[in-house]
Amino acid sequence: MKLFGIIGYPLGHSFSQKYFTEKFSREGLADHSYRKFELTSIDRLPALLEKEQDLCGFNVTIPYKITVMDYLDDIEAMAAEIGAVNTVRVTRINGKPCLTGFNTDAPAFRESLLENLIMLPETALVLGTGGASRSIMHTLIDLNIRAIPVSRKPVKKGYSYYDLPGEVISEAGLIVNTTPLGTAPATDTSPPIDYSFLREGQLLFDLVYNPPVTQFLKMGEEHGCQTVNGEGMFLKQAELAWKAWNTQVR
Repeated sequence: MKLFGIIGYPLGHSFSQKYFTEKFSREGLADHSYRKFELTSIDRLPALLEKEQDLCGFNVTIPYKITVMDYLDDIEAMAAEIGAVNTVRVTRINGKPCLTGFNTDAPAFRESLLENLIMLPETALVLGTGGASRSIMHTLIDLNIRAIPVSRKPVKKGYSYYDLPGEVISEAGLIVNTTPLGTAPATDTSPPIDYSFLREGQLLFDLVYNPPVTQFLKMGEEHGCQTVNGEGMFLKQAELAWKAWNTQVR
């Protein structure tokens, strides 16, 4: 049996298990399975690896995309540059797990973003400064877009939600929500920006895909913005993760 999974906390919102279970069934991979592993702390990872000897790879979601790096034996160059990992391949050498980290968020976001833009904006607001935001910031900078981080606390070369000027919101051609705000079951939440400054012509991109239309995107629609949820990015990063696992485990 070849076991794959996802670590994070909580995991009720994640579609990964459904996606990969259907993929394995569709492709006739009867000896493959996928499970959710809710870890209340990242320091529970070694015990999980000891218990699940068939684990060949796993996805990483909130809040462990940065802290999981402390447990890796190797890391791809792009993930190391970004400083965040969302995919881990597990191989075993003399029974000892060897973990290799990858970042599939950045290329998946890049592809999904370019599919939804006619022209690259000059500036973008990136809401949140966690592991996912590092992938988004890296991608935007690589595309020569000025990326401005926004967080609960003051941040270097950026703003807190509470000192974010309205004109900065209006001037941004792209606003990306990298926070979990709006994710089911807390669907009535959203990043605390002043939505009255949104305007037509802006693209609001939400990494959340459950629900498909978050409060963040609803506010964008009400102001004539183009909106994109995280489903396309999720599907792309899942296939990239499968490719990363596949290089050695199949």
